[in-house]
Amino acid sequence: MPADGFDLLVVGSANADLVVGVERRPAAGETVLGSDLATHPGGKGANQAVAAARLGARTALLARVGDDAHGRLLLETQCSSGVDVSGVLVGGAPTGVALITVDPAGDNSIVVSPGANARLTPEDVRAAGRSFDAARVVSLQLEIPLDTVAEAVRAAVRAGARVVLNPSPPAALPAQVLAACDPLVLNEHEARLLLRDDPASAQDTPEAWAEALARLGPRSVVVTLGGSGALAARSGGAAVRIPAPHVRAVDTTGVGDAFTGALAWRLARGAELEEAVEYAVRVGAAAVTRAGAQEAFPTEGEIAGA
Repeated sequence: MPADGFDLLVVGSANADLVVGVERRPAAGETVLGSDLATHPGGKGANQAVAAARLGARTALLARVGDDAHGRLLLETQCSSGVDVSGVLVGGAPTGVALITVDPAGDNSIVVSPGANARLTPEDVRAAGRSFDAARVVSLQLEIPLDTVAEAVRAAVRAGARVVLNPSPPAALPAQVLAACDPLVLNEHEARLLLRDDPASAQDTPEAWAEALARLGPRSVVVTLGGSGALAARSGGAAVRIPAPHVRAVDTTGVGDAFTGALAWRLARGAELEEAVEYAVRVGAAAVTRAGAQEAFPTEGEIAGA
């Protein structure tokens, strides 16, 4: 552990991404031919940790992997990126796997087998209390059990750390979890699902969704808009749109994680929300121009020179 703690503690999933390129994604009951299989380190938690570390953040990961080749690949990749893996637990189930198809436009479809991620427990969180005490920001997603997420939020709040949460895959969040989010980070699809019972879901403007989400209880909300950038909104305030630079998309796998890792790190450094979102938009735009997830994430030097 660094003498002055961590900028960012990521609590979440670590998967092996099994990726196949396709000319088009199959319809129900259809078989299509694809490219050779490629295996990459991934998982929303592991991705966010690597994204932040590559940008210069002092980052730690709390996760669980299997005692297998995929688990070893994930640990090696985290270490080589500069992530503190002393909180990564090994065993209990095979390493989680994500099955990913990518079409020529760079759009992807993903099926996740949680594996060891589903065995990360509230007890594991409580045993990692010192890591929460040492972190400025705690970043979470929903590829681990919801009760583990809730326990991690409680630990972060007790430690005085800022909570960044990406509700993916989407699920209803307990009020106490929502209330701690600063921000709640989600894409348009996730925003619509969380707002399905709200009149704002029928509106076409992402600004309306961001403002409606802010009224649900989080301290702030960020809605990512792909190539159009992102929106930032605080409770009771109007949404602010931050545009993205125009780039040619090669692969969108992991770009949301690169965005969230960058956002969390800038917030840990004391940036205002809109400033952090502007930086994260640039990181996401850079990540989408290269194939893969973690290996596509930019360094701080690449962002500064862009």
